[in-house]
Amino acid sequence: LFPPRGCNATSPPHTSRAATTTPAAAMSLLNDLLNLDLSDATEEIIAEYIWIGGSGMDMRSKSRTLPGPVSDPKELPKWNYDGSSTGQATGDNSEVILYPQAIFRDPFRRGKNILVMCDCYTSTGEPITTNKRFAAEKIFSHPDVVAEEPWYGIEQEYTLLQNGVNWPLGWPVGGFPAPQGPYYCGVGADKAFGREIVDSHYKACLYAGINVSGINGEVMPGQWEFQVGPVLGISSGDQVWVARYILERITEMAGSVLSFDPKPVQGDWNGAGAHTNYSTKSMRNDGGINVINKAIEKLSMRHKEHISAYGEGNERRLTGRHETADIHKFSWGVANRGASVRVGRDTEKAGKGYFEDRRPASNMDPYVVTSMIAETTILWNP
Repeated sequence: LFPPRGCNATSPPHTSRAATTTPAAAMSLLNDLLNLDLSDATEEIIAEYIWIGGSGMDMRSKSRTLPGPVSDPKELPKWNYDGSSTGQATGDNSEVILYPQAIFRDPFRRGKNILVMCDCYTSTGEPITTNKRFAAEKIFSHPDVVAEEPWYGIEQEYTLLQNGVNWPLGWPVGGFPAPQGPYYCGVGADKAFGREIVDSHYKACLYAGINVSGINGEVMPGQWEFQVGPVLGISSGDQVWVARYILERITEMAGSVLSFDPKPVQGDWNGAGAHTNYSTKSMRNDGGINVINKAIEKLSMRHKEHISAYGEGNERRLTGRHETADIHKFSWGVANRGASVRVGRDTEKAGKGYFEDRRPASNMDPYVVTSMIAETTILWNP
């Protein structure tokens, strides 16, 4: 019936510091913790192991603590995960082994923390069926391919979607924006949707050590592109996959959804591709245009094989409209964006350089596409 000694009867009951913390203060503290520099307190670092899941497009990752900085993937321990939960193993034999293959700086944790691109093996050391890197590495390590030093520049298009709606960012839900025209490389709140995501991704990739050569808004609103390259051989696939991972992490934080669907919206809207620019040492040297012409001829002879490996749902994109070639016909031309393969004006003028395979879809596997182009143009004899 009486207040405790030392308390005023009219005073409010005692509240803890946590109960009076404002949401803004709590968020500030959370950000402080997220940005902690571990090097102030420990030599240990965090390694984020990244791999490709059972669908061939779903990216997975988990973290482990290492005793100190590492710069060589060969020095990293192998690790395992539950493949039955990723569609890559059965429950009675679910252990899949991660082999570290490439290291990148971690733009999220920063400091000396790292991202680690891995590929996947059984416990007996055999590559699992969804491990496309293993076969690609065999092609890129062939002496004839090594001698040609194949360079790749991949133009990765993607679409930002509104969370829970499956509709592009900036579009009215259930409706459509104005027709295409002002959005490609556009500027303005009514033309460029998601630029903060795109710019964050650009800088994060450069921080990570990925050779991102540029970004731009694409023809369909809510669609963007980043370019990775030139990058040599198998490293091209590693860098594109890690760039995809970083982008998905950033869209996660922004509350948006990332789509690599090659035709996310039906109708009079551009699809999303992964145009692959390619050259070899012979193509880059004097007289290289003759090597380019022979390579394109080889690609024409294996058109169906390449199309079958260039991404799921690509038939919805390669219609012969919206800057694409017909999926059933191989074509090439100088400065022709409606062809299967485009040779640039600069290459034609110089008589050497590179060409662009415009057929790969945005959801292609860069390990598959890059190694297949090398195998067809360098190793295959018709």
